[in-house]
Amino acid sequence: MPPSPVVTGTGPRRVLALHGWFGSATGWGPFAELVDPDRYSVAWLDYRGYGARRGEAGDYTLAEISADALAAVDALGWSSFAVLGHSMGGSAMQRVLLDAGGRVSGLVGISPVPATGVPFDEQSWALFDGAADTPGNRYAIIDLTTGNRLSRTWLDRMVQHSLDQSDPAAVGAYLRAWGLSDFAAEVQGNPVPVAVLVGEHDPALGAPVMEQTVLAHYPNAVLEVLPNAGHYAMYETPVALLTSVERFLDAL
Repeated sequence: MPPSPVVTGTGPRRVLALHGWFGSATGWGPFAELVDPDRYSVAWLDYRGYGARRGEAGDYTLAEISADALAAVDALGWSSFAVLGHSMGGSAMQRVLLDAGGRVSGLVGISPVPATGVPFDEQSWALFDGAADTPGNRYAIIDLTTGNRLSRTWLDRMVQHSLDQSDPAAVGAYLRAWGLSDFAAEVQGNPVPVAVLVGEHDPALGAPVMEQTVLAHYPNAVLEVLPNAGHYAMYETPVALLTSVERFLDAL
């Protein structure tokens, strides 16, 4: 059986949404509530080990996410669609692009992990690798990637959502999938339209990294820096994010 994503809206513009490492199909914050249901149909997918699919066995790889995503859109009868990916989902969306056989009309990456993976130093790897089993590491990562500037109340809630909506084994395995995978050679020169939306306060996946990776890989990529946002623009600046996403999708 193909996975059953949460589908919102009945609009003609079809969008597959792929969440981040600490997210889930229901972890898109106020942004998801603002999407116009008459203009867009959005399939919010959980990966194996996340959300409604906690406890589901898997290899926890990008290839598996892609295969599950394509099975889901096939079951929905979508012949073509755009893909929206946050962080880890930004890496997965590029795998979907490669596997979909020309069905993807455009990519929207919100602080997307590039196809090169991420060059961790020893200290950073220890922090991220420990996040599967240590809530404090998740807190430190979310705080760091939003610029060490946001409410502790919100940070605590983000950590709790992540703990409630993911299996530790999946979190640990997916780190290796998005962090250590390098398939940049496969996407190099792909003509698909790409929008890259990053927060000004994201020290890890901000504009400089995007310029060296995603914009260098895709000739039709555009970059926008979102003021007053870090790594989680869907929570930090949802209206501004929605406006940019709509502008791109409506031009496809």
